[in-house]
Amino acid sequence: MPENTKSATKVRLYDAFAASGKALASGKRLELLELLAQGERSVDALAKAAGLNLTTASAHLQVLKQAGFVATRREGVRIHYRLAGDDVAQLFALLRKVAENHQAAVPAARDAYLGEHGAAEVSHDELRVRVAAGEAVVLDVRAVEEYRAGHIPTAVSIPVEELAERIDELPEDTEIVVYCRDEYCVLAYEAVSLLTGLGRRAVRLTDGMLEWRLSQMPVDAADLR
Repeated sequence: MPENTKSATKVRLYDAFAASGKALASGKRLELLELLAQGERSVDALAKAAGLNLTTASAHLQVLKQAGFVATRREGVRIHYRLAGDDVAQLFALLRKVAENHQAAVPAARDAYLGEHGAAEVSHDELRVRVAAGEAVVLDVRAVEEYRAGHIPTAVSIPVEELAERIDELPEDTEIVVYCRDEYCVLAYEAVSLLTGLGRRAVRLTDGMLEWRLSQMPVDAADLR
């Protein structure tokens, strides 16, 4: 192959790689990937959860679909989106971690969003040991539809906005381990703060459902407690 032809084909190859990068160059599209990492959702549900109007949400989803990051399923007139594969979830998680490690603005933005709650944390392995020993109850504070799509085995579902009213559903003398979508999800921090403020022993899982899945940990679904 002539050198100029080889160079041109390499450019086309790297331009194809770059198209994927361009699809990720939007905070709102990354937020949509975060939501889809929890499970399949309709366009309407995604728009509401991401704080977007329907037209804007649809446009962002089309960009992600063209890049091959999401797939669709039609149910009547409603379109449902899902991640195209676990590798997309892995890419999303890795992108955020690389940005945190190498982009100076990220840690400050993370702390401004999550705050300095100082919540105690437990790892995946610690959680499984404590649950097996009957020393902890697992609390999922995500939206109900996210819980139904997949949750940590034995986890109790109480969305964070309902927690204050439903706290009596949790045992008073057992440690509560809280988790939400992923390690950058503020809901778990808010729940731990609320629980400890009401006198309960509560700690946060080091990350959330995204990392739990990617670690090949067991997942239950469609079992609303």
